[in-house]
Amino acid sequence: MNNITSLLLADMSVGLSVAFIIGALVVGAGVAFVVTWQVLKKLSKKRSELKLDETSRRVEEMLAKAKDDCKQLKRETILEAKEQVEKRRSEFEQEMKEKRSEQQRTESRLARQEDILEKRETEISRKEQSLEARLNNVNQKMEDVQKKLEEAQKTQELVSHQHELMVEELERVAQLTKEEAKKQLTDEILDETRRDLAVQVRNLEQQAKDEADMNAKNIISLAIQRCASDHASETTVSVVPLPNDDMKARIIGREGRNIRALENATGIELIIDDTPEVVILSGFDPVRREVARLTLEKLISDGRIHPARIEETVEKVQKELDQQIKAAGENAMFEVGIFGLHPEIIKLIGRLKFRTSYGQNVYRHSIEVAQLAGLMAQELGLDVNFAKRAGLLHDIGKAVDHEQEGTHIQIGAELAKKYKENAMIVNAIMAHHGDVEPKTIEAVLVQAADGISGARPGARRETGAGYVKRLEKLEEIGASFKGVDKCYAIQAGREVRVIVKPDQIDDAKAIFLAKDIAKKIESELEYPGQIKVNVIREFRSVEYAK
Repeated sequence: MNNITSLLLADMSVGLSVAFIIGALVVGAGVAFVVTWQVLKKLSKKRSELKLDETSRRVEEMLAKAKDDCKQLKRETILEAKEQVEKRRSEFEQEMKEKRSEQQRTESRLARQEDILEKRETEISRKEQSLEARLNNVNQKMEDVQKKLEEAQKTQELVSHQHELMVEELERVAQLTKEEAKKQLTDEILDETRRDLAVQVRNLEQQAKDEADMNAKNIISLAIQRCASDHASETTVSVVPLPNDDMKARIIGREGRNIRALENATGIELIIDDTPEVVILSGFDPVRREVARLTLEKLISDGRIHPARIEETVEKVQKELDQQIKAAGENAMFEVGIFGLHPEIIKLIGRLKFRTSYGQNVYRHSIEVAQLAGLMAQELGLDVNFAKRAGLLHDIGKAVDHEQEGTHIQIGAELAKKYKENAMIVNAIMAHHGDVEPKTIEAVLVQAADGISGARPGARRETGAGYVKRLEKLEEIGASFKGVDKCYAIQAGREVRVIVKPDQIDDAKAIFLAKDIAKKIESELEYPGQIKVNVIREFRSVEYAK
């Protein structure tokens, strides 16, 4: 029993030990689980804190970067705004500058017009004073003539008184009646008085011409100033037709940039007014005006009108026109039949194609003068090539006379010397208007050819029918006066030669007849330049020997 009890107790102790061990293991496992869970919890918490710190750091970095980006964007925005403000300010200043320039140009034009008006007013006042002085002079001369007439009357009365005292003696000596002697004496006195009066009139006329020379120059200068605008409108203006009036706005462009670009590129002023479908080009250089005309026509046909296109078109047209000028000079040289001209001379001849004088194209005029001079030289057996060369170059100065100081004769002579032309060619150029004496017969032929080309019917805006009608009217006026035997219009209507009957017109009456014919021509006939009235009185005695 004890053994059984001991076994039972031993088994119970073993069971308890096992249970204790199992319990200890369970408790240890629980404790380990709890400890592990706490460790893991701490690790998780620490990891979360680490992640939170990393996130916070990244957020702070992102916030710092965002702040930097905002600052950079702000700086860029401020710079861009400043640039826009500066750009707008520059545009505004440029616009204000252009408006001020336009205002200054307008003020300058108004000032020039005021100066012109003041000069005209001064000139008119001076002319009034001059006319008043001349009127006083004429009145004084009339008084002198009246005094002389009174003296003549007194002399005649004295002669009559003496005549009465000497009548009987004269009748006895001369064997004339009183009436016959009186008539003879009166005729002699009238003839002497008429001769004295004619001499006085001639002297007064010469004195008036001498005094009027300076006044005539002033009057001519004033007349040139007054008609300069009309003349310039004919010779310095080109008209370009437009397809419609809407094209004017495109030519002007926004804020006038297109028209300014075209004027700056060509040097020609564009006048756009209310005239429908027309643009006017104004400038003294015919070549630049032609460049502007061709450029505008190309731009209108192309349709693209802006500053860059304008500059490109102007450059292209200038090259084309240079080729045309050179070709025109070569054609003139070939047409006349002369060779060996300097290339620059050929270009200057081509430029004459765009030059006119009194409505006559100088290019065609030069060719015509060369041909006429050559024909006359051939008939006279002279140097034909020399005459043609001088004739072709006689007006070469007109190609650049608007760019240089001096007359076209002086400029032409200087150009001929510059490009190594013969000294006789230079003399022919200088002598073709009679400024110097011609040294060769060919130079005289160039003078004659120039006069023929300029004076022929139709050369200078006068039809052949009108030319003939004017000459017939000129002869009719001269023949309408009493005592005129024959009347001829010569020198292409620049002179009328009147032959009078010597038994009806004496020397004194011839002077008054010339003045009367000139006055009638001035009042009834329109003509270019001036007309010389040449009255001829001659007495011929004819007898035949049988």
